[in-house]
Amino acid sequence: MEFELMASMMCANYSSLGEEVKELEEGGIDSFHIDIMDGRYVHNFAMSLNDMCCIRECTKKPLDVHLMVEHPLNTIELFTKHLQRGDTVYIHPEAEYHPSTTIQKIKDAGLIPGIAINPGTSVEEVRMLLRIVDKVLVMSVNPGNAAQMFLPYVREKYDELLTLKDEMGFDIYWDGACGADKIKEYAPLGVKGFVLGTTLLFGKKAPYGETLQKIREMKF
Repeated sequence: MEFELMASMMCANYSSLGEEVKELEEGGIDSFHIDIMDGRYVHNFAMSLNDMCCIRECTKKPLDVHLMVEHPLNTIELFTKHLQRGDTVYIHPEAEYHPSTTIQKIKDAGLIPGIAINPGTSVEEVRMLLRIVDKVLVMSVNPGNAAQMFLPYVREKYDELLTLKDEMGFDIYWDGACGADKIKEYAPLGVKGFVLGTTLLFGKKAPYGETLQKIREMKF
């Protein structure tokens, strides 16, 4: 069974970021997930524009840039000009007055547009946007911090989106508290990719390549 694995780089070892990227790439990661936080939309500061640029220079693999910032339209070009075709930019619709305008800016830059949906945001609230994005990142924890508890009511959201994805033409990605059990359950149902953080990938004693291989060889 094919599914994508993305490394949540806010969980990486920043004392050797370039080496982390190299080891993950050699281990078979599909893309690098970059969480940008402004301390306003979420009450935390995580990765920065410079971190994103550093990782972009260290790898040819795609980047998944998750903007947890207020009014991303005001700063979107700061990010898009450093990215390349095949990279994805997610915005939170609640953070923008006119999210479709920001999505169009992402498309105009030749990048893959996506939206991120918070646990408290219903599918109905973003339904019209589903037709103009390629990816939907479903948050199974509240955005802003790693190592949070899975919110089980989000399952209903995944189930609803799975019934819409083919009709509306988007792919679904899992972000937050992603363990092997979630991949086993939702990859067969049609979730295309999973962001891996401290639950499954980082902070373990095993090499990244060994962990990633075990995930891909799981029995479904």
